[in-house]
Amino acid sequence: MDNAQIIELLKDDKNYYGEFGHNFLSNSDIGTLIHNPRMFGKKSEPSLAMLQGSYFHTACLEPLKLKDFILIDASTRTTNIYKDACKDYNTNFLLLKKEAEEVDQMVMALRENKELSKLVWDNGIKYEVPVLGEIHNLMWKGKCDIINGDNIYDLKTTTSLDDFKYSAKKYNYDSQVAVYEHLTGKKMSFIVIEKGTNRLGYFQCSDEFRESGWTKMAKAVDNYNKFYGSNPTEDVSQYFLNSYLF
Repeated sequence: MDNAQIIELLKDDKNYYGEFGHNFLSNSDIGTLIHNPRMFGKKSEPSLAMLQGSYFHTACLEPLKLKDFILIDASTRTTNIYKDACKDYNTNFLLLKKEAEEVDQMVMALRENKELSKLVWDNGIKYEVPVLGEIHNLMWKGKCDIINGDNIYDLKTTTSLDDFKYSAKKYNYDSQVAVYEHLTGKKMSFIVIEKGTNRLGYFQCSDEFRESGWTKMAKAVDNYNKFYGSNPTEDVSQYFLNSYLF
């Protein structure tokens, strides 16, 4: 199977996020491989921030898929109504109605911004574009939110727009830039909205930010080869954090 055939399969979310997609590394693996390689390849429950982020992306880029989300009319996630819904539905698509309404306001705020909305919804823009390629002798995948000419724009939500420059490294957006720019040959920037206030931000990437991403990627690859590669040299069950206190 050549890369074009693989990319065609990766257009389907079931393949991209499912068993087939696990044949390729992605930026979401980097943090795990660096900080807790024992959890590599294992599923974890999405946080509320992740669920709302997913709803935000879907509402902006693939609104026809909003039907996949189940909205529960309950006051909190501790109610029996919500707990019963968790038993019946896929929790990856489960939100309280008020949580979804908060995101709907964020989408509206982005649409009302004349300059940024052009980057997201102008004519000829491509959405959720899968990409594939080799980095450090391993195959990597990615899915670009928005490809607009020679630019990639990625949508992010944040609790603090002012602190985004710090959280961007915490959540490995620097390595995301390194991966996506390498696989596409395009420049990547972030369109960011702050929860609660709907303040908007546009963040371009410095060479220092990119270099930080490449450093993380190299460390992740080193751990992958060490614990999971074709000739692993260490048993991942014996992994422990070895560090200094300053």
